[in-house]
Amino acid sequence: MTANPSAAASADKKAAETNGPAQSAESKRRVLIVEDNETARKQVQVFLETDSDLTVETAANGGEALKALSERTYSVIVTDLKMPRVDGLQLLEEVQKRRLPADVIITTGFGTIDHAVQAMRLGAADFLTKPINLEHLKLVVQRSLRERALQDEVVALREKLEAQFKFHDILSKSSRMLDVFELISHVAQTTSTVLICGETGTGKELVARAVHEASPRRAAAFVAVNCAALPETLLESELFGHEKGAFTSAAGQRKGRFELAHGGTIFLDEVGEIPLAMQAKLLRVLQERRFERVGGSQTVEVDVRVVAATNRDLLRLAKEGKFREDLYYRLNVVKIDLPPLHERPEDIALLAEHFAQKFSRPGASAKQISPEAMEALLQHRWPGNIRELENAIERACVTSRDDVVRPENLPTEILKPNRPRPQLPVDLTRPLTEQLTELTAAFEERYLRRALKRTHGHIGRTAHLTGLSRRTITEKLALYQIEKRNSRQSERPGTSNP
Repeated sequence: MTANPSAAASADKKAAETNGPAQSAESKRRVLIVEDNETARKQVQVFLETDSDLTVETAANGGEALKALSERTYSVIVTDLKMPRVDGLQLLEEVQKRRLPADVIITTGFGTIDHAVQAMRLGAADFLTKPINLEHLKLVVQRSLRERALQDEVVALREKLEAQFKFHDILSKSSRMLDVFELISHVAQTTSTVLICGETGTGKELVARAVHEASPRRAAAFVAVNCAALPETLLESELFGHEKGAFTSAAGQRKGRFELAHGGTIFLDEVGEIPLAMQAKLLRVLQERRFERVGGSQTVEVDVRVVAATNRDLLRLAKEGKFREDLYYRLNVVKIDLPPLHERPEDIALLAEHFAQKFSRPGASAKQISPEAMEALLQHRWPGNIRELENAIERACVTSRDDVVRPENLPTEILKPNRPRPQLPVDLTRPLTEQLTELTAAFEERYLRRALKRTHGHIGRTAHLTGLSRRTITEKLALYQIEKRNSRQSERPGTSNP
């Protein structure tokens, strides 16, 4: 069967109109005139329509304008200041509140400096007094369109960049995180229990949600439980529910989190904080997928995927008798280790720019991070990981007075970090002199490796740098089995440091 070209073109056009602003190039050149005076409204519309690149639409009042804004996207809105019910400033506030990608130009026959200042503070692109000079208005509209086109291009590029490194709301271009993404994709298609391990603030809940969203269970519930936030007396009732009269305040039957997650995923955050008494009950649920509500005798069966997370070493806790070993192995079917932020430095700039976009003011462009501020971010160790970075960027965006985040906008601890002194191991079962000898040798070896790296493996320059003789250097290289050629190679492009 031969396709009808005109019908196909018509269908494509209709699809573009249906898909709305994101699909239609015309929507990026659409102007809305909001004016309660019909003659003035028509006059401005006719004049602006002389530009064939523009589609000019009108609204007789602020209410009509809000309705039009909810149906389609406009690049520029030209609105009168004084209108009944919804005036120009209220319309401007609503545009900013909805974060609509439109410039607002306010016109008025009752212009005052106070009105102009208020409008500009609210984010108006311009403030014009009547009678309107139509040629000037056209220039202002064209300027707004040019600026809006540049902003749209920047936003599109940023979104494209984020999409390239985004996996179910997790941003990263670290090779270790890409391995995590691949593991999530594989494990999501199974029903296996997942244990997510990582420091506080590394995004364990985001990973748990990614497992759920990538799985066939995505249409069902994702139920999160912070086990550390619930006292022991409430944890059992919270997880498994209770029957009426089970305890003093049990006025009726209540379903627990496992029951609410039936068909979906339950996320047990900080699972290492669950008391030992509760661990036995949790183990039974993981084994049999059945339980009784508190105060009840009827067995409840659930079909639920369990994802647990912890920032503690569960195996060590098990050896110390603080965590059931059988529960640990029941949870640790598929383990996902999340690296701390300081081990994925390539993500710091990517995440910082993402948070700068997130915390930008409504209708405003994202603040740029100056090279000096970015250098401070890259040098920080981030003990609080991604959560600390997010808080730092939010503070910087709030305190920055212009469009640039500078070092002074960052928290003090990032600019002047108190680096903790390394904790040396202490073993009281061995003599002090023996341990000092080992520590001295370890430090000496590290020192020599760095000195050789600095001098590209040159013995003479290394001797001068360290204050040792050439003979001593040679003897210690033999003692620690350090090869000079490795030091030279470590300086070549593309090779890793020793």
